[in-house]
Amino acid sequence: MLKRNLDNFIASYYKESRNALLLTGARQTGKTFAIRKYGQTYKNFIEINFIEHPEAISIFESVSSAEELIMRISLFAKEPLVSGDTLIFFDEIQKCPEILTGLKFLVDDGKYRYILSGSLLGVEFQNISSQPVGYMGIKEVFPLCFKEFLQNLKISDNIINSLEQCFHNEKPVDEVIHRKLLDLFRLYLIVGGMPGPMWDYIRTNDLSIVIQNQTDIVSLYKRDISQYSQKDSLKIKEIFDLIPSELDAKNKRFILKNLNEHAKYDRYADSFLWLKDAGVAIPVYNVNEPKVPLRLSETRNLFKLFSNDVGLLAAQYADGIQRRILAGDTEINYGSIYENAVAQELLHNGLTPYYYNNKRRGEIDFIVSMKGKVLPIEVKSGKDYTQHSALMNFSNDFPDAFEDAYILCNGNVSRSGKLLYLPIYMLMFIEADLSTPGIYKIDLTGLQ
Repeated sequence: MLKRNLDNFIASYYKESRNALLLTGARQTGKTFAIRKYGQTYKNFIEINFIEHPEAISIFESVSSAEELIMRISLFAKEPLVSGDTLIFFDEIQKCPEILTGLKFLVDDGKYRYILSGSLLGVEFQNISSQPVGYMGIKEVFPLCFKEFLQNLKISDNIINSLEQCFHNEKPVDEVIHRKLLDLFRLYLIVGGMPGPMWDYIRTNDLSIVIQNQTDIVSLYKRDISQYSQKDSLKIKEIFDLIPSELDAKNKRFILKNLNEHAKYDRYADSFLWLKDAGVAIPVYNVNEPKVPLRLSETRNLFKLFSNDVGLLAAQYADGIQRRILAGDTEINYGSIYENAVAQELLHNGLTPYYYNNKRRGEIDFIVSMKGKVLPIEVKSGKDYTQHSALMNFSNDFPDAFEDAYILCNGNVSRSGKLLYLPIYMLMFIEADLSTPGIYKIDLTGLQ
């Protein structure tokens, strides 16, 4: 059984809140498994799936009170509900949008706890974040991050903590450990963070089983595209299939002309948005200026498009790239694979990644906002990781834009002026500051 940060999040959420919780995110990221695992902590766990049991949709039709709703749920479940010790799981809620209105009655009643999930919720419920306000929290579920990968391989917490200390104190990692972590990171590039393939590897160590599972997930995503996006399914499939080759291109930016010689962003915008909302792709937009908030200077029609999971990306290549990664083949363009791992890790860690490109200055692979400041991040997969003219041009033209820049590479920890060189595996420590202000009392002297 996989160890996940998601399990702790769910348990903590219900300790601190009386509201319902909705888990969103791409298919096969482990939402349902995590919910069932948490449900085992209750005396009663009731699961209602609106695809397997479409008749359950009638539970929420023309309802006028919490008592009426609870009675219907109890009758459908065919078992009594235990007040204060029952978790009710509504799955595939995209088939029952009325549930969002009925949820208010249930949460206000307060006798039972509720958790929800479904497929392609980002596509089906465009305004889901606005309702029901005050009654439901929302948590997006991503593939497991690199730190979780290490934890599930039983890497000692002491090792991970010592690596984090090296990161914060800017101290080189022991060379033996450093080489082992690089090997583990290459393995992560193949296995990725999808729970199914990761569990396959842990229990069998058989990469052929892992790759077959990943191929099945990619096929499932393509079936979803056909089923849920009938209007633009051909466009979306074409974009999805082009992700590996576009990332392999020199500048990794998604070139619309590779779809169609006369393609314009406006015609394809909804297709890119569908892939983002479905959770299967990560768009990283260009910014014109290195100023926070970065979103104000983003250019929507200039972007890189990454896979939601680096293991799935490797599975989409048709040249046996997994074997070559394990062998340390120097002919591989690791840049696209490394950057995909960084993009998904930053997103998992609460950061919104952008990139910067200027004809005169060059390109910075990623830019994020960290503690109110801009943090440039360069990703170098080769031996020449000290060569980065674009970052130097950027620093010379915007000397006050940033205090530090990270160079993620295969080398050990070192610093040169503003540039901090970090082993690629230390991307797991680049996290958003999610702390919130505490008590603040303003001085009202002279105003009262």
